[in-house]
Amino acid sequence: MNPELYLADLESKPAALAGLADALTAEDPFQRLPEGISRVLFLGMGSSRYAAGVAALRLRAAGVDAYADYASAAATYPSSKDTLVVPISATGASRETLDAVERHAGGPSVVAALTNAPGSPLAEAADLVIDMRAGEERGGVACRTFQHTLALLLALEARLTGAETGVPALIRRSAEATADLLDRRDEWLPLVMELLDGPHGVYTIAPAERLSSAEQSALMFREGPRRPADACESGDWSHVDVYLTKTLDYRALLFPGSRYDAQAMDWVRQRGSTVVTVGPEVKDATAAIRYAFDDEPDVALLTETLVAELVAAYWWMAQ
Repeated sequence: MNPELYLADLESKPAALAGLADALTAEDPFQRLPEGISRVLFLGMGSSRYAAGVAALRLRAAGVDAYADYASAAATYPSSKDTLVVPISATGASRETLDAVERHAGGPSVVAALTNAPGSPLAEAADLVIDMRAGEERGGVACRTFQHTLALLLALEARLTGAETGVPALIRRSAEATADLLDRRDEWLPLVMELLDGPHGVYTIAPAERLSSAEQSALMFREGPRRPADACESGDWSHVDVYLTKTLDYRALLFPGSRYDAQAMDWVRQRGSTVVTVGPEVKDATAAIRYAFDDEPDVALLTETLVAELVAAYWWMAQ
């Protein structure tokens, strides 16, 4: 793991996204999926599972029976002919994911692996291989692969639900939004680094529909600069994390969009906690980081973690 190379990986996000958009415009990688799928089971660990959790929620909202499980779980859905199993691993070599796929390899489930390594052991065990097209992450941290995983899972959603596919255009807008944050980082990054630099770590908050943003952001603070960080769902925050604002120098990164943002901010205001929002401004937040197309939830889903990733990169390099 290398902080300078990690930063370079982040800076190459717009170009990588543009390449993915072009590839999806040319061909739907999920077009070979069979008919008759009635259940989708996502399997993964870490960032892969974060992305899968959001994808499963979106599919359920569209009427598709979908679940995201830890690949390490001892028990999950059994293999069946109407089940699509989607194991996700950027390296294609995650031990837990490979073990989980063994239960389904060879049928009757269809296994469609999502990986950044088409020649990996995971790809060899799958019926269909979906290339993340994220390029090599030389910094050793899953950042572009996380973003591409989310984008490809949106393409899978469009395929399974029969929705009109606007995914390539969405990815291009997300590339513009990502470039906007990168290009203007000198304007917002020093302030965010200062505001989040407290003695008790960083807390990240996001609505259920974009919980992966909070989870991935917290992971970046732990994985790079090795700082304490934890994620919470916006509505659940008032039931599980609010207590910390009374005893800690509480500093949070909020990804707005939940109907319960105001409920959380009531406590923040009363206890003088520090909250930085990424996207539209929220009353009583200490600062707000705006970017192109940040009023579009799907663009936010694909873009907003970059704020935490950049803070983590610069903290890491300063150590």
